[in-house]
Amino acid sequence: TLLAQTGTECLAWSLMSNHAHLLLRPAKITLGHFMRRLLTGHAVSFNLRHHRSGHLFQNRYKSIICEEDPYLLELVRYIHLNPLRAGLVNDLAELDVYPWSGHAVLMGRREMAEQNATKVLAYFGKQTRAAREKYRSFVADGISMGKRDELVGGGLKRALKLTGDEVVTAYDDRILGGADFVEELRQEKEIAARLGTLLPLPELMKRVANFAGVDAKGLSQRGRNPLLVDTKSIICFLAARKIGHSGEVIAKALGITRSGVCRSASRGAVMIAGNPDKWGKVEELIN
Repeated sequence: TLLAQTGTECLAWSLMSNHAHLLLRPAKITLGHFMRRLLTGHAVSFNLRHHRSGHLFQNRYKSIICEEDPYLLELVRYIHLNPLRAGLVNDLAELDVYPWSGHAVLMGRREMAEQNATKVLAYFGKQTRAAREKYRSFVADGISMGKRDELVGGGLKRALKLTGDEVVTAYDDRILGGADFVEELRQEKEIAARLGTLLPLPELMKRVANFAGVDAKGLSQRGRNPLLVDTKSIICFLAARKIGHSGEVIAKALGITRSGVCRSASRGAVMIAGNPDKWGKVEELIN
């Protein structure tokens, strides 16, 4: 299956009349890659089966990032209650055996090897039978909550009521999590955006090499040539501290260790400050 092929973990799911809800944890490939394969494969299969052509899905899928604790279980419950909220089943007893939701798998009434029921049930206990009873009780408690926009990214929520406690969340409807988690992801996204618009590392290496008068091909090789060492130090400073490239990527490109990148970046900063006549204009290379 696609889940097994891509190493993607499925924790919850619900198929509705005109849409679906999935709780996935990608491992080997990105969520975007997985969804392209899933949606394209389904569209091709559907069109062949029904002798039709053209687009099958109206809009791009919507995704949110979920912090594992305590939000994951809230999302599992919300997703699995969708058929009941939509009137596809009449009560929890019918939902227990409903074939188009992962709830029946967690209850042991349906089989789906690709759904990681063990992972979810482990939150409720070590013994499967007792864990299922606690999980079902947890789901039952959520019936009265109705539709919750904050669990599907549909509204900028600053606070979310979870299991009786007030948990403050940051201001981003693309992420479901605590304030620290949201802020960390937002900073990572900002860094990724910068890396997409600022100077790529290979181009930076080429520019600094030309500025210093060294062969760029030699930058990835180990050696004690003073000018080459100086050039690498400048590159480390600009790449790590000015642009934001990761130490691991810089280390691999320059043939040094990650700790070497840190030392070289510090040395590069000292070089620029201490010898402005020689290195003073090197920072202009990244603009």
